[in-house]
Amino acid sequence: MLKKIIFILVLSFISYNSGFAQIKDVELGAAYKSLYQRQGGFYDYSDPEAVNMKVSVWGFIKYPGRYLVPIYTNLIDLLSYAGGPTGNSHLDDLRLYRVLPDSTQQMFKFNFEDLLWEDKIEIKNRTVPKLIAKDILIVPGSPKLYFKDWFNISLRIFVAVVNLTLLVIRVTR
Repeated sequence: MLKKIIFILVLSFISYNSGFAQIKDVELGAAYKSLYQRQGGFYDYSDPEAVNMKVSVWGFIKYPGRYLVPIYTNLIDLLSYAGGPTGNSHLDDLRLYRVLPDSTQQMFKFNFEDLLWEDKIEIKNRTVPKLIAKDILIVPGSPKLYFKDWFNISLRIFVAVVNLTLLVIRVTR
């Protein structure tokens, strides 16, 4: 009986201390405010010795959101900061939206498919405008269903049909 009590006391002491260790790590390592900013889709890659700008990246990328980046950041760097494109993205139709000072909108389209999938770069003279503040990069795409997804859908339909058949048989008896 004494061994059980000692075991429970040691276990509760360990769990009690591990709970406070997490809080101390957060307090020492980062402020609560920066934790909440990261959860909201704001990513800070700013350079303290350079002019920084805010741009947005949306679509089929790993971390969509708003980015604070140095002014010398190019389009490939921005895609890298965003975690890169997902497997469902269409890199042949990247779009950069820009609102000009006279409130008109401008859109640039790019094809970066050869950078990821081809053995050599197909487009020799690729003109990519320099990023400016408030630019929005859109990475379009479409969800792809793999074998496991098709199997899962088929299995659900099969189970629903079997259950419906069993229900009809039970009701008619």
